[in-house]
Amino acid sequence: MDRAYEDDATRQPVRARGFRPVAPPKRNRRAPWQYDKELYKRRNEIKRLFRYLKGFRRIFSRFDKLDVMFPGFVTFAPIIEFLCLR
Repeated sequence: MDRAYEDDATRQPVRARGFRPVAPPKRNRRAPWQYDKELYKRRNEIKRLFRYLKGFRRIFSRFDKLDVMFPGFVTFAPIIEFLCLR
């Protein structure tokens, strides 16, 4: 969940399924709720990691059909990043 989906109509089904939403309330909300700021920061880190990995997807796009290629892809992307920065 993100701030765009922070309304009550979206939060209720999420809670009913046993998830804990970590979206912060919008600033203009009349009754804001408490949220775990550290967990929200960690969520952002994961989101940025997937965005980073998507940048390398064009290299492996024709091999992504195989499950065994995904771990190789996840290993290959940081190696390329490391070599390019040196």
